[in-house]
Amino acid sequence: MEKQELIRLEKLTKHYKVGTEIVRALQSVSVSLYKNEYIALMGPSGSGKSTLMNILGCLDSPTSGSYYLNNNDVSKLVDNQLAEIRNKEIGFVFQTFNLLPRSTALDNVALPLIYSGVSKTERDKRALKVLDQVGLSDRVHHKPNELSGGQRQRVAVARALVNSPSIILADEPTGNLDSKTSIEIMGLFQEIHEAGNTIILVTHEEDIALHAHRVIKLWDGEIESDKINSTPKKVAVEMEASGE
Repeated sequence: MEKQELIRLEKLTKHYKVGTEIVRALQSVSVSLYKNEYIALMGPSGSGKSTLMNILGCLDSPTSGSYYLNNNDVSKLVDNQLAEIRNKEIGFVFQTFNLLPRSTALDNVALPLIYSGVSKTERDKRALKVLDQVGLSDRVHHKPNELSGGQRQRVAVARALVNSPSIILADEPTGNLDSKTSIEIMGLFQEIHEAGNTIILVTHEEDIALHAHRVIKLWDGEIESDKINSTPKKVAVEMEASGE
């Protein structure tokens, strides 16, 4: 079956001016990413991986070159157009969860749908469905301070899924979790990928990257290597419904 291109980067560059110095964060990056891939973006601090993630997530624009998402050139869009693409096409999962502390799990997950103009009844219906998908149907009315770290990250994953985005973009999603909970969250990403979602995982941890099916390493703003991982790490444990 022919792979379907989701993202195409053509000679992408990003330069910043810091004082009198020009920082070349990305230098002529060209790569294609495909639907239903599970990709790890790796690299040390200063490699350009965070800059690339921000551009892929439509949080920033390149200095030059092109970024095609679903065959649309998003590299030339202005801020409000990028915001619309972000809300419709990209589900974000962050290291720090980024949940609203006074809102329930249900309301946190439903939040992106407010910006899409979805009715309250439909918002709650969709939010309940994805909370069930991540094993939190018994925690929908709990606030973040009533949940464990793993459960909070599951809420964040559910929020990323609620708009049925083209890409799940996860930035160091296990960075604030202990090793046992990290494995559970990687098991959750495994299930999401097997359900047909495209995942781009940004990490500096080799053992986390080994769960991905393709590993792209950056160094000094360039792609150092791009390899298929033919034996991705699998999480065999059955996910706890409530998470720990």
